[in-house]
Amino acid sequence: MLDKKTLLLAQIFMTFMMAFSMSGIMSLIALGPTAEWLHVWPRQFAMAWPIAFVLTMFVSRIGFGLAVRIRGRKSISGE
Repeated sequence: MLDKKTLLLAQIFMTFMMAFSMSGIMSLIALGPTAEWLHVWPRQFAMAWPIAFVLTMFVSRIGFGLAVRIRGRKSISGE
């Protein structure tokens, strides 16, 4: 298993990318490709990222636990 600092850094990167892409996609669907969309997107992202990060602190353990149960007790590196 990865050390805690690496897992935390991975959560920061993953939540950043997911919040950025999902806030962009969902606001694009709601507003269409307009100047308003480009104006709203950064604010939506700024709200989404901290929420996503905090939620992963709870649900990542569930996700890893389910993955280990389904795949067996192998480490992330596959050894």
